[in-house]
Amino acid sequence: LYISKSCFTKRIQPIVKMTLSDCFALFVKFFFLLTPPFVMSAFLSVTKDNTIQERNTLAIWITLWILIISGVLLFFGGFIFKIFGITLDAFRIGTGALLFLTAVSLVRGDSIRVPSGDSVQSLAVVPMAIPITLGPASIGVLMVYGGEIKTGLGFFLAYLSISAAVICVGALLLVSNYIQKAIGKNGLVVLSKLTGLILAALSAQMIFEGADAFLLQTLEKLK
Repeated sequence: LYISKSCFTKRIQPIVKMTLSDCFALFVKFFFLLTPPFVMSAFLSVTKDNTIQERNTLAIWITLWILIISGVLLFFGGFIFKIFGITLDAFRIGTGALLFLTAVSLVRGDSIRVPSGDSVQSLAVVPMAIPITLGPASIGVLMVYGGEIKTGLGFFLAYLSISAAVICVGALLLVSNYIQKAIGKNGLVVLSKLTGLILAALSAQMIFEGADAFLLQTLEKLK
């Protein structure tokens, strides 16, 4: 079997300049990575015995914590790569694999498990912010973007796009009770499965890009 070297000549380059289309693409990708239907299902499960005011307070705290954690992971992603000596391509493949497992979990409709006996406010960080909303896959994507971006403006625009996605999810949590009444529990299940299919495609793309860059580097060493 002969594989042409031209199949792997497209090497992934660091992000030096982000355009408006790049920002919008990042916003859409990260919005789906946060798996809004899954998060809403978990949120409704956790707050089923709470008042509307308590639900809104929890939704705000979850959003704030996700914004903080996302910013830290994005800005220090490249630094973490240097400390542990991890290549961006290897991390991209690993993140794609984790994202695929998340997608499979959503498509299968696995049940949501949350600790019992805790106050609602104590659940804002764990498990609602991490790992239900920001799971291993979305954390990996944040670190990958952090390693790719090379300019201060790029970091600002990327964080702006990510923040917009997080705020949209937070807004959905605020109105999740009304959404559930409108589409029903079965509607949320269907949306979760559709989200899983989209995440499966994104995970395949990440794995292909990481493998493509790895094979290109291997061919260059064989020259």
